[in-house]
Formats: sequence, C-alpha cells, structure tokens
Amino acid sequence: MQKNQGRKPAPKRTGRAVAAHRVRIIGGQWRRTPLAVLDAEGLRPTPDRVRETVFNWLNHLLGGRWEQIACLDLFAGTGALGFEAASRGAARVVMCEANMPALRQLEATREKLHAEQVRIVRGDALATAQSLGARIDEQTARFNVIFLDPPYHQDWLARLLPVCGRLLTGDGLVYAEAEQPLDGDAPPAWLAGWEVIRADKAGMVFYHLLRRNKAT
Repeated sequence: MQKNQGRKPAPKRTGRAVAAHRVRIIGGQWRRTPLAVLDAEGLRPTPDRVRETVFNWLNHLLGGRWEQIACLDLFAGTGALGFEAASRGAARVVMCEANMPALRQLEATREKLHAEQVRIVRGDALATAQSLGARIDEQTARFNVIFLDPPYHQDWLARLLPVCGRLLTGDGLVYAEAEQPLDGDAPPAWLAGWEVIRADKAGMVFYHLLRRNKAT
C-alpha cells in the first residue's frame, strides 16, 4: 500500500490573490491601521521599520510640511507608502498599480479610510508616468515625492528615473528600493544626474532617497 493512499490531494492554486499577512501604517491620523498583503506575484511591501526610517528622513527634509506635499507611488502594491504619506497629511497622493486584486484592495482601503486626497490609477508604471508627464506644465501637477519600489531585476529604475525627473518639483525627492546599493564606488550609469542623499539597508533591501544633481 502506498503511504499517500487515503490522503486528500493538495489543493490546487487558482492564481487568485488572498490575504497572506499584514503591514501597518506607522504614523499620522491612521496610525496602526493594518493593510492586507495579498499573495500576489511581485508584491513586496516595504517593511514597517524601513518605512519608519524613510518617513523620518522625509519629515526632516520636507520640514514637516506634509499639507503642501504631493506624492506619486508608481508601484503601490499594498499602498503602504502612499497611505503612509496621506496619513501624515499629504495634500495629494496618486497611486499606480497594475495588479487587479491589489488595485481592488487599494480602493477598499481608500474607502475605509475616507482618504479623499488619494487617487488610484490602474496601469503600467512607466506608461502612467509618461502620461502624467505629458500633462504637466510649469505651474501644476508636479510631485514633491515619488516612491519607486519596483520588482527587482527588470531595470525599472533605469527606465523610470528620466521620466521622474520631469514629474518632480525643483527640489523633489525620489525614494528608490533596489537589489543593490546605489551609493557604492561604481554607481550604475543610469544614475548620472542624480545624487543619493540618504541610503540604508535592511536585510536584502537597499533603500535610498535621490535628488537631481543641481550641478548637471
């Protein structure tokens, strides 16, 4: 008799995203609010302790003036970065997400929080950034902070940074996560024109704040 006889077969994966665990908003009016993390390919939420460090950086560099800040999150996922900014008082937050189950979760969270300053866009990050850039002029719709937390090993940062440069205000900042440090002795060629003003590592995650180099 085979040892496995009589056992129930393992359930088949349907590809449908389900809530696997949660992260939480760590500051502002929605502090401690949990955000579901869906079991979806490529979804890698920024850990709580990393976000705490990043938002401490941002709070210092922005002088705490969140009510004057517009943010763009091009790989929204759980919404941990975008909702964190909105919780702290950001005037405008645009979130972009291509995965439909994740998008529905973002919309549900926005409704739950009554986050009227948050706009959610379905689409590819690069196409969305290019579309936003085509509608920007010198007076309106630029962003003070852009969050880039892309899937690794797909050259997203190299493709997006030139577009982000056009979307930012003059002293705007880009938060970028990467599979390697961007502030090493041999930075990637596509980082030309940008300076790393803050950087740290948590586990295998390298995270940075970038600003356009004013000397270029």
